[in-house]
Amino acid sequence: MSKQLTLGYLIESLTGWHPQHLAMPVRPVIDSRNAEAGTVFFAFKGETADGHDYVGDAFARGAVAAVIERDVNMPLNTVTIGQPVPAYPLTTPLLIRVPNTLEALQNAARFWRQQVSTRIIGITGSVGKTTTKEVVTRVLARHYNVLHSTGSYNNEIGLPITLLHLNDEHERVVLEMGMYVRGDIRFLAEIARPHVGIVTNVEPVHLERAGTIENIALGKRELVESLPPAPEGVAILNYDDARVRAMAEHTQARVFFYGLSPQADLWADEVESQGLEGIRLRLHYGHSHLYVKVPLLGQHSAHTVLRATAAGLVEGLDWQEIIEGLRAPGAQLRLVAVRGPQDSLILDDTYNSSPPSALAALNLLKEMDGRKLAVLGDMLELGDYEEEGHLKVGCRAADVVAELITMGERARHIARGAELCGLSRTHIHETPDYEAAIAVLREILQPRDVILIKGSRGMRMERIVAAISGEVA
Repeated sequence: MSKQLTLGYLIESLTGWHPQHLAMPVRPVIDSRNAEAGTVFFAFKGETADGHDYVGDAFARGAVAAVIERDVNMPLNTVTIGQPVPAYPLTTPLLIRVPNTLEALQNAARFWRQQVSTRIIGITGSVGKTTTKEVVTRVLARHYNVLHSTGSYNNEIGLPITLLHLNDEHERVVLEMGMYVRGDIRFLAEIARPHVGIVTNVEPVHLERAGTIENIALGKRELVESLPPAPEGVAILNYDDARVRAMAEHTQARVFFYGLSPQADLWADEVESQGLEGIRLRLHYGHSHLYVKVPLLGQHSAHTVLRATAAGLVEGLDWQEIIEGLRAPGAQLRLVAVRGPQDSLILDDTYNSSPPSALAALNLLKEMDGRKLAVLGDMLELGDYEEEGHLKVGCRAADVVAELITMGERARHIARGAELCGLSRTHIHETPDYEAAIAVLREILQPRDVILIKGSRGMRMERIVAAISGEVA
């Protein structure tokens, strides 16, 4: 029988006592609306809502237990841990009182990770973590039963939740690890205990919190520092990024370099964009040289291909399995092409933005056929790099677009950068909000235009995509 998280194991992780009779499988939820039979509700106090106010709702939806850190007024009959717990099957929900709900979730994940000896792959970096996680998962899934973090479950809450879904039927786990400040990734790695670490790049993203790019590099380096020694531990590092390459000196794990340089263990050349059809490139590894076409957009995706290929090689897959995984549909998460009015094409890259990802998106736009427009919003949390980062994006936009629309106060630097680099002021449109941006876009749009729409998550630029794409006849 598969070893999986049960209510008994969960209680043991929080109290040290394992009621053997509570053997029903459970999984964690942090939103009472997601509660159902077999779930345990962790009540978090957020900025705008307190989960303790929704414990009753979670129980009404079928949750068998709730983890709380303060008293709750329950109209239902409940049993508090410390009192005698009724025999299985439970007919009465349990309240598990802990000093701190977040620490309880993390302690539960830490405990459960130690019960299951599955090989774990951790992924970090400034840009490209989520897409890398998805493509690595698709590659490894050609050979293994893989658990992976969903969405952007890459922090002190999301990573423990993912680990609590682990059972001994999973043969590999792929986890995304994010950071704001130094120490974040070391903490996540201490919970997850990864065997393989993949580092994408070091860029000035979240610089406002991290302080300096050197701090970002040190923070990302915590993943490879946390790996076990070779041969069990493997650090998969981007040879093309000097800060990532230097991490090889700070790990006991075996180092596997990937990049566009022949000096890397795995490298690529002849990278060719085929527009919305994906990219084609040639891979080199030892005496193997092969061409592959994958459904990822933009030449910058070559590094994603290399990371996933490296993970497959390190984990023992053959070339056929790796290529099948790379070609699997659905890996292009962030940038989505949708039809707009007048037979236009919208490149929806509104999930988030930073100078490196904005530059990559503009490079993809340049590869497309047709008149090119860009709607670019504020890039947040850049700290001292704010003005320089926006100016660089604006300068690149001047080389790519016929018309530029900026949205937000910080994006004024994008407009200024575009003008300084030669885009006529008559083709630069500064707008304060999404309504104004939509109005300008409707006015200047021509048949068969290609429009890039991108900004930080806080700008909610998906509203522009919704408005414009909704006008298709």
